Amino acid sequence: MLSFRPVLYVVGLLLSTMSIGMCIPAAVDLYFDNPGWQVFATSAGLTLFIGVGLALTNHAPDIRLTVRQAFVLTTASWVVLTVFAALPLTFSELNLSYTDAFFEAMSGVTTTGSTVIVGLDTAPPGVLLWRSMLQWLGGIGIVVMAIGVMPMLRVGGMQLFRTESSEKSEKAMPRVTQIVTAIILIYLGLSVVWTGLYWAAGMSFFDGVIHAMTTLATGGFSSHDNSVGQFDDWRIDLIATCGMFIGGLPFVLILRTIQGGKGALFADTQVRTYGAVVVVLILACSAFLWLRNGVEPLQALRYASFNLISVMTGTGYATSDFYRWGSFAVPLFFFVMFIGGCAGSTTCGMKIFRFQVLYAAARTQIRHLFQPHGVFIPYYNHRPIPSDVIESVLSFFFVFILCFGILAIGLGMLGLDYLTAISGAATAICNVGPGLGDIIGPAGNFSTLPDAAKWMLSAGMLLGRLELFTVIVLFSRTFWRG
Repeated sequence: MLSFRPVLYVVGLLLSTMSIGMCIPAAVDLYFDNPGWQVFATSAGLTLFIGVGLALTNHAPDIRLTVRQAFVLTTASWVVLTVFAALPLTFSELNLSYTDAFFEAMSGVTTTGSTVIVGLDTAPPGVLLWRSMLQWLGGIGIVVMAIGVMPMLRVGGMQLFRTESSEKSEKAMPRVTQIVTAIILIYLGLSVVWTGLYWAAGMSFFDGVIHAMTTLATGGFSSHDNSVGQFDDWRIDLIATCGMFIGGLPFVLILRTIQGGKGALFADTQVRTYGAVVVVLILACSAFLWLRNGVEPLQALRYASFNLISVMTGTGYATSDFYRWGSFAVPLFFFVMFIGGCAGSTTCGMKIFRFQVLYAAARTQIRHLFQPHGVFIPYYNHRPIPSDVIESVLSFFFVFILCFGILAIGLGMLGLDYLTAISGAATAICNVGPGLGDIIGPAGNFSTLPDAAKWMLSAGMLLGRLELFTVIVLFSRTFWRG
C-alpha cells in the first residue's frame, strides 16, 4: 500500500517555508502602515501551525520517495500550497471570493499570470508583493522539478535530460543538491541584478522588485493594470525582453556557462532553435507592423520583440493590445502560446525540445518512405533518441491537445464566446496569462468569468505546469493498486 507519510512530511516542510515567506509582505504592509499586515500575519500563523504539525507527525529518520510517492507529492504540493497561498488574498481588503483568490494564487504558483484583480495601481503593497513572490517561487520550483523530479518520472520525454544533466554537470558538481543550490543562487542573483536595472531605468524600487521577480520567473504579474505598458519606456521594455528571454533558457546550461563552459549554451541545439524561432517570429511581426500598420521600424521592433517573447515564454506582460494589431497577429500570437521555451527553464508550453524530437522522428520516417531498407536514426543534440522518448513525446502531444480541446469545450458550455473559450483554454494549459479578445485579452482580465470557468482554468493551469501526466496518472486505478 502507498505510504503517504513521506509526502505529508515534505508538504509540511513546504508549508512551513511558505509561512515564513508570508512574513515578508506582512512586514511591507506594516512599513507602509497598511492594516493588511494582520491578514498576512494570521495566515502565516495558521500555515505554520499546520505545516509544523504535518512535519512532526510524519517525520522519519530516512525519507526516501518512491516513483509513485513522487507523483503524489508533485501534485499535492502544488495544490496544497495554492490553497494556503490564497488565504491572504481572500481576507485582504480586495474582498475577493475564495474562488477568485484560489484562481489568483494558482495563476501565481504556476507562473501563468492571469488575474482577476481590478485596480492593481491602488492594491495594497503586501498583496502586490505576495503575488510576485508566488511567481518567483513557482519559477524556481519548476526548474528544480525539471532537474531532479521530471526525468525520474519520465514525463513527456523529460527522461532525455536525465543522463545529459548528470553527465554534463557531475564533473564540477557531483550531487544534484549542489546543482540545485547553485541554480537557486544564480536565480536569486539575476533577480537582484534585474531589480537594479529596472530601478536604474526609472521604476520605483518596489516596482523594480516586483517586476524583476515576475520577469525571470516568466510569470507576468505586474503592479499596474496596464502591465509594463504603464511605464512606456523603451529601456524598461528592453530590460524586460532580455529577462524573459533568459528565463526561457535552461538554467543548468547557464550554470555550466558561469563555471567556465563558454560554449555550453550555444552548443546546445535546443538553445539555438529557441533563439532562431524567436528571431524569425520577431522579424515577421515587426515587418507586418511596419508595412501593414505603418508603425515606425524601431517602434515595430520594440513592440514585436517584447510581446512575442512575453507570449512565447508564457510571461504574459503586455505593452499594447496585440489583439488590435490585425489579422496576421491574432493567429500568430495564438500559436506562439503553445511553443514555450527550453526544458529546464521557468517557461511553460510544449517546450522547444519536443518539437525537435518530433521533427527528427518525422524526418526519419520520410527518409524511410524513400529508402524502405535504409537504417535511419533520429538524433537530438548529436545523440540517438531512444524509442521510449519518442513515444513519450508523441503521447504528450496527444494528451496536450486532448486536454486543450476538453477545456475549450467546457468553457464554451458555460456560455463563453468562441474566442474567449479557445484562447482561455490555451492560455491556461500553456500558462501564458492573457488570452485573446476584449474580455481576457491583454487589455482585459478574468474577473468577469463565471466561477465554474475559473475553477476549470485553475485545473488547466495545474495540468500545464506539471506536464499533464503528473496529474492525470493520479486518476488511474492501476496507479493506486501499485
